[in-house]
Amino acid sequence: MFYEPAKGHGLPHDPSKAIVAPRPIGWISTIALNGDVNLAPYSFFNAFSTNPFLVWFSSEGEKDSASFARETGEFVVNLVGRAVVEQMNRSAVDAPRGVNEFAYAGLTPAPSRLVAPPRVAEAPAALECKVTEILRPKALDGSDAGVFVVTGEVVGVHIDDAMLTDGLFDAVKAGNVARLGYMDYSMVNETFAMRRPRWDKD
Repeated sequence: MFYEPAKGHGLPHDPSKAIVAPRPIGWISTIALNGDVNLAPYSFFNAFSTNPFLVWFSSEGEKDSASFARETGEFVVNLVGRAVVEQMNRSAVDAPRGVNEFAYAGLTPAPSRLVAPPRVAEAPAALECKVTEILRPKALDGSDAGVFVVTGEVVGVHIDDAMLTDGLFDAVKAGNVARLGYMDYSMVNETFAMRRPRWDKD
């Protein structure tokens, strides 16, 4: 089949998120200037640079995570692993502003080293970030897409030592969770390795 997104697809549900998948989950913790703490998962999330180590998450509408990050210039990305997937889902509740999702989901806020927002103590890894810019993408017709893309530089990294195997972060041990389409998720249960080929000029 072929369809144009602006004209509809004729399927029972929009397949766009199922096609662009799996997507890593940015479990974003932030704190407002007044001290309110927020924790929410974002499936529009990824890293896009190693040096500097830059990550971003995208909020459809300026939700608490984006507005708190704008206020304070900081956020933490907590990795969603096998052991915390239920709590991650619970923290996605559409709670009113000011509700602490750490408490609601039964999670432990742990102090960060270099930023104010707490991290999830139970997460297998966490990235402390400082905001570098907030982008407002446009649609093809030039109109505001209603999206807030929060970009941050990672200034500190926490790794649970139990997730290291021979000095390497073990995604299978952590059970990294990713978002698919519809109500579906996936989890890393196995990996395989391939070396990138090098062009032999000789």
